Amino acid sequence: MMEPTVAVVDKNSLKKGLNLIDGSDSLNSENSYLTIKVGIYNPDTKMCTTVNTLNSIISSFDKAISIRVAESDSGAGPGLKRLEIWKDCYNDRVNPFNLSDDEDTRIVEVAEEDVPLSHILFKPNLFISTHVPRRFTEAGDDDFLNMGSIIKNLLGLIPDTKKYRFHKKLPTALLDMYEAIGGIDLAVLDATHVFLGRRNKRMTVSPGLLIIGKDAFAVEAVGAHLVGFNPMEMPVLQEARKRGLGEIDIDKIRLIGEIDPYKDMISRAFIEM
Repeated sequence: MMEPTVAVVDKNSLKKGLNLIDGSDSLNSENSYLTIKVGIYNPDTKMCTTVNTLNSIISSFDKAISIRVAESDSGAGPGLKRLEIWKDCYNDRVNPFNLSDDEDTRIVEVAEEDVPLSHILFKPNLFISTHVPRRFTEAGDDDFLNMGSIIKNLLGLIPDTKKYRFHKKLPTALLDMYEAIGGIDLAVLDATHVFLGRRNKRMTVSPGLLIIGKDAFAVEAVGAHLVGFNPMEMPVLQEARKRGLGEIDIDKIRLIGEIDPYKDMISRAFIEM
């Protein structure tokens, strides 16, 4: 199996990153329908993909017939309400979509439970997951090894608000959904800002970079590594490796682009903490 390629580029250079991973021609195809799963728990946290990055994704997929920016209801509020943070991105072709309101669903088994998932998540629709690198949870707990961004973002595919019931079986739940929808076609980890924390201390650094790849697990592994995790110790990535879904070994991932600036900024942040 060839090494997966993960590109690290300036926050304003998404198209350059897509070219580096050979993603533009293969993904931006005519007559396609695109779903972009953004990740946001609570708009007040501001831990989400920026408007600039989402607009860059949208403009890079100019051949798509329609683009849905998707989220679901959660304990933090209705999906459409939380999607208002990207209101400047919406137009006749690009629309917010609440996964919790969709009546056209397909039942899939998620951690031994039947769950109705929205029809827009399944192939032949293209599916993009975008979130931010972070080292603490919204609740502020220290369960770091269950952290993640690109893959944990899939928890938002669950249409009801009681998503917490899957927390104790998170790797199984996330990967069951990943496999059910046919995988993630493109992962965009938005490192415009990176959210770090140890115990009760939190801080934000701003590398101004994007981490992009077609192997979502490789992108997750790179993002995790750069905020101080060992990807090989993260339960969801361990389970992904067992299932043969993607590469999580940093030494087996081809990193290209602007790597050093990101490493230096993260390293300095941890020294300061």
